[in-house]
Amino acid sequence: MAIVSFLGLGVMGYPMAGHLAAKGHEVTVYNRTQAKAQAWADQHGGKTALTPREAALGSDFVMACVGNDDDLRSVVLGADGALAGMGSGAIFVDHTTASAAVARELHGLAAEKGVGFVDAPVSGGQAGAENGQLAIMCGGDQGTYDRAEPVMQAYAKSAKRLGDVGAGQLTKMVNQICIAGLVQGLSEGLNFAVKAGLDGAAVIEAISGGAAGSWQMANRHKTMLEDHYEHGFAVEWMRKDLGIALDEARRNGARLPVTALVDQFYGEVQDMGGARWDTSSLMRRLNR
Repeated sequence: MAIVSFLGLGVMGYPMAGHLAAKGHEVTVYNRTQAKAQAWADQHGGKTALTPREAALGSDFVMACVGNDDDLRSVVLGADGALAGMGSGAIFVDHTTASAAVARELHGLAAEKGVGFVDAPVSGGQAGAENGQLAIMCGGDQGTYDRAEPVMQAYAKSAKRLGDVGAGQLTKMVNQICIAGLVQGLSEGLNFAVKAGLDGAAVIEAISGGAAGSWQMANRHKTMLEDHYEHGFAVEWMRKDLGIALDEARRNGARLPVTALVDQFYGEVQDMGGARWDTSSLMRRLNR
């Protein structure tokens, strides 16, 4: 068993840290809202820390799952940052969906201290985190990944190294690009079915076993037809992720016309008051 600290107890981090404790790891948590950290410790029996540096002291692994590049830097860098408390040979595993650039930046700074770094964004949403069924996309040195992978298995359905540091974040961008197009296509198909006077649920039953089938179709068509969007991955989070992908595309020359268009559509959903609706709310935009 390992000594682990976990930074960030949002809808993803809270259950992920809980799985680590359930597997017998010695877990210390840090959260900007100390009351939430204390609630986690009361539930799971771990320890809390007032700063990322304090949480990281003596840890074999430091896991983080925060909001964006700036949030990540704030918990890693500076006198109170995790890196200040980590010793040579420890490994930092970043589960934040962030840019490949910040992963490479922090990897370089960690290496100066003899600290390993793995960028390891996740897919599977809140349900995946709660059920320990996340897909983890990783970038980092093979040896560093090999040491971190057994610890990540506490909340993983799958974990795969895709290349050097930054590869995990780039793969997560591919994931979000694919989802954006799928959800828009599903929204248009369902909207068309309803406008054509068809039974939407019956249509999905007929086509879901063929080439049109997808996770989104299987898991979201019912709530989309019911105009219910109070679950799943929030629009404002998706726009953050798509913004990262579009920025990266401007650097590497990839063409993302559909992604850029769907990002604009999500902006319209935000203007409708749907920042916290789930991503399938593209359907509501069509039904205005």
